[in-house]
Amino acid sequence: MKLFLKGAKCFTDKCPVEKRNFAPGQHGKDRKAKVVGYGLQLREKQKAKRIYFTQEGQFRNYFEKAAQSKGVTGEMLLQQLERRLDNVVYRLGFAVARRQARQLVRHGHVAVNGRKVNIPSYQVSVGDEIAVREKSNKLALLESAKEFASHQAPPNWLEADRDNYKGRVTALPQREDINLPINEQLIVELYSK
Repeated sequence: MKLFLKGAKCFTDKCPVEKRNFAPGQHGKDRKAKVVGYGLQLREKQKAKRIYFTQEGQFRNYFEKAAQSKGVTGEMLLQQLERRLDNVVYRLGFAVARRQARQLVRHGHVAVNGRKVNIPSYQVSVGDEIAVREKSNKLALLESAKEFASHQAPPNWLEADRDNYKGRVTALPQREDINLPINEQLIVELYSK
């Protein structure tokens, strides 16, 4: 399944998933393993982990926090994942891919409420202002990201000023705002065993 982890490359015909959509090896085209039950649940969890670039322990912690909070556990889990700083930087259009956004954060190019934050898993809150630091405004990858993001509007829960590389969290993300191919109910069922 196409997870759009490669940034701009997977929007063209050169995407590896489009070129070769079958298992590797001599008999890859012939065999199709039927995935049911546990395999489906595991695949959904792995998909979510890979989209947001989290480790197993970190993902489990997100789930446990979501299970303890009020509301639907699956939606709370996705809400926590969406509120990660690297994801917010990607959603604001400061990077072409989540990996690039993660690198921007890790290298200290991003500030939250005027303070440098270099932790990709930092949880943003409503009212937080995310901005690219003044020294980093001239980066070439920011220009290409701005051009790439100009075709899409930011999500409803974010307010973006792409010309000045600033953004604000106006609300918590709702399930309707998260348009990813994740079935969070299967993840909840997997961890509930």
